[in-house]
Amino acid sequence: MSTPTYDATSRTAEAGGLTLHYHEAGPDRPDGTVIMLHGGGPGASAWSNFGGNLPFFAARFRTLLVDQPCFGRSDKTAPDRDYFSYSAAAVAALMDELGIPAAHFIGNSLGGGTAARLAIDHPDKVDRLLLMGPGGVSVNLFSPDPTEGISRLFAFNASPEPTRAQMRDFLLTMAYDPAIVTDAFVEERYAQAVDPEARLGAARMGAAFARWPEESQVWREAHRITRPTLLTWGREDRTNPLDGALLALRTIPDARLHVFPHCGHWAQTEAADAFHRLALDFFLN
Repeated sequence: MSTPTYDATSRTAEAGGLTLHYHEAGPDRPDGTVIMLHGGGPGASAWSNFGGNLPFFAARFRTLLVDQPCFGRSDKTAPDRDYFSYSAAAVAALMDELGIPAAHFIGNSLGGGTAARLAIDHPDKVDRLLLMGPGGVSVNLFSPDPTEGISRLFAFNASPEPTRAQMRDFLLTMAYDPAIVTDAFVEERYAQAVDPEARLGAARMGAAFARWPEESQVWREAHRITRPTLLTWGREDRTNPLDGALLALRTIPDARLHVFPHCGHWAQTEAADAFHRLALDFFLN
């Protein structure tokens, strides 16, 4: 199978009253479906978070990387409820549109909160749940709040004219190894983040969290997640620190935890090989 490219895998669909953009690839006879939901930093999209992982998962699974509402090339309509519920409903509608009865989910950060909410609201649509430093279900027990990563995200999004230096500062909090934050990477994410449509989407997502703060606390309902759940964390995560895993691990009935050493908020990049092996074993066994 040739390496999946952005253009060759790009798709759109009407789902739940929204136009959603996603990438899809996979074999003719897959071992199931994997849906991957990205984080919420400036310039984030399905491809920016998971494009590098698509070849691995598409070798075995029907794999979808979904631009959540307000991100990437999906609609930037203002949410009419808390963001996690809004995005989860959109993803559930996309599954119905594409004829996907159930799937394994990988959710990073913001996408982890969406995946967890989907497992609560639509449990029949979730086979297994892999959450990576997830928002919503993690609570900082020992680390200050907001964390360093969240503070830099807020600073970028709140700036009338955000700078490349602010983008670099934000990206450096995501990584354990600063070498992955190259000039080209900063420029790519910066160009995506300052696009007027991207800024509108970020503002509308942020407004939803501000308007429905209580409903955004998915951890309060984490005991309702009945599907097998693998929590994964970078030991050096400065956005959703490792201590945030403890409540989710205690509350989700069928949860287990894996910690990647020498790793920040992006295990799929900094610990890609180990992350791939872990996900494959979890989904197939």
